[in-house]
Amino acid sequence: MIQAAAVSALTSYHWLGIPIAAVGAVLLALGTLFQHRAVEDQPAASGRASGSMGGGRLQALLRKPVWLAGTGMLGAAILLQLTSLRFSPLIVVQPIGAIALVVTTLVTARMTRRPPGRRVLTAVGLCVGGVGLFVTVAALSAQDVEISDRHLVTILLVLAAVLACVAVAFALWRHGAGAVFFTAGAGILFGFVAALAKTVIARLFQGDFEWLSLTCLAGLLIAALSGSFLVQNAHTRGTPELVVAGLTVIDPLVAVTIGITILGEADSAPALAIVLFLVSGAIAVAGVFLLAGVKKPVEPGIAR
Repeated sequence: MIQAAAVSALTSYHWLGIPIAAVGAVLLALGTLFQHRAVEDQPAASGRASGSMGGGRLQALLRKPVWLAGTGMLGAAILLQLTSLRFSPLIVVQPIGAIALVVTTLVTARMTRRPPGRRVLTAVGLCVGGVGLFVTVAALSAQDVEISDRHLVTILLVLAAVLACVAVAFALWRHGAGAVFFTAGAGILFGFVAALAKTVIARLFQGDFEWLSLTCLAGLLIAALSGSFLVQNAHTRGTPELVVAGLTVIDPLVAVTIGITILGEADSAPALAIVLFLVSGAIAVAGVFLLAGVKKPVEPGIAR
């Protein structure tokens, strides 16, 4: 029988995950920008006219060094994220990805030779401010927990329902949907990727890695591949800032919700902390929707 165990997130051991997650966030931003540039440079014949990511377009991207470099950076970002989850509670390190949004905004401004407008700066400020408040509260009140079979089964059942909903929504609205639709879907799925990664890693170090843990690993791979597909579609419809915002705001909000409601990482948090979680999350999501209204910039010397 698994004994309940909780360790304060303020120990030096648990703080190790924070700088690791920060480096991963920078790589996430750069990898997303590289992939976005590769998708933007695809000619209409490869699928831009339809705005969707077809098989032929994906094959063309696989031959682009820029897209492959971005994919490599995203892979490294994922590895660093997994490492950070080994050291820290899910609700502490997952929101740190908001750093990627700052990096994306600055690099995009330099690439397009256009300073970010007031709307973009306000949106980024809302995203980063909301997530920053969330991380601060989580770092002061979160706890690591031992993962039981009940935790795994619950997450898998919820993921199955979410995948079914995403599949139906994609089938019905993929042609007319905007970037927010695909970005939100990807963010939700990657939130489950983070949660499942946390549980699989925890079970491995608990010495309790068996068929149920392998099922979680399979679910993680399905969610990751599905989320990656939605991200590529989002690149064809929105700005890189919006795509990164979705991955660094919606993703952690979903992962944190799982960490709080299913894993119980905030069971010891006071009522005020729960209120602050809700307020900070609402602020961050408002920033994402504000970014959704920003038009894609036209880069100097590149015909669109």
